[in-house]
Amino acid sequence: MRGAHPRVVLGLHRSRHERRLLTGALDLGVTALDTSSNYLGFRSHEVLARTAGDLLPKFTVSTKVGYFPGPDGAEHSLDPVRLHAAVEQAAQDLGREPDLVFLHNPEHSLREAAPHNQDALIQACATLDAAVAKGLCAAWGVASWDPLPLLSLIDMTVPKPTVLMVRAGLLVGARTLDAADAITKAWGLEGAKVWGMSPFGGSTSTPVWDRIDPRVFLRDGSQLSCVQAAFRVAYHLPRVGTVAVGTDEPAHLGELVGTLAGGVDERTVQEYRSLLRDRSRAQPA
Repeated sequence: MRGAHPRVVLGLHRSRHERRLLTGALDLGVTALDTSSNYLGFRSHEVLARTAGDLLPKFTVSTKVGYFPGPDGAEHSLDPVRLHAAVEQAAQDLGREPDLVFLHNPEHSLREAAPHNQDALIQACATLDAAVAKGLCAAWGVASWDPLPLLSLIDMTVPKPTVLMVRAGLLVGARTLDAADAITKAWGLEGAKVWGMSPFGGSTSTPVWDRIDPRVFLRDGSQLSCVQAAFRVAYHLPRVGTVAVGTDEPAHLGELVGTLAGGVDERTVQEYRSLLRDRSRAQPA
């Protein structure tokens, strides 16, 4: 990521999908949206098309497939037929082909013995690869909340995604950070092809953000709030070129975009990661 300008993607995970948020994002120069087939009660694509169909051509749009409506709520599946149908449905509901479709948390269905797991992962990735070839989306990726179970499955036989999305920020543990680094390296991805998500661990209002001061990681963070500093540091924990972040307030999005010119002290970040590793080794697995 050295030399690359960090990028913000507007994530719609907990969003109300209001039009004013999308127009506000465009005003700020944020021209990428990230959603998922299961967001907003499996209605995200339809609501986006209905409330902002005329705005969508101004954005690059990424979405995710892997969760499906089930009798007891959402269920996860890597079944190639269901995944292919979900990509087709996404394009239909959005009124356009997505620019990027992520395989959503494949580890959710990869809990059993490894040989079967790898075959399931290969087939799922190949399904999205085929969707790109058929013109159902422009590119595909993998979004993983917990990349550790994937680490032993990835080799030259697994199709390579265009983008990897992993958790980022100060609340991500050492094992998850190291697994994200290892998968990034295994797939030969870097810079803008590695995305971070959930930079605040879900919310900026949780008590942890009152107890720490992330400005210590910045070369000159005196002008930034703790929330702004935490967001800026997320691009280095792990190293990502793009961060997807959710909000319903254009003003909050503007505050985050305003952090991107700030510099991060790499040495402090590396010291922090060393401390995290030492702490995780001292704890029982």
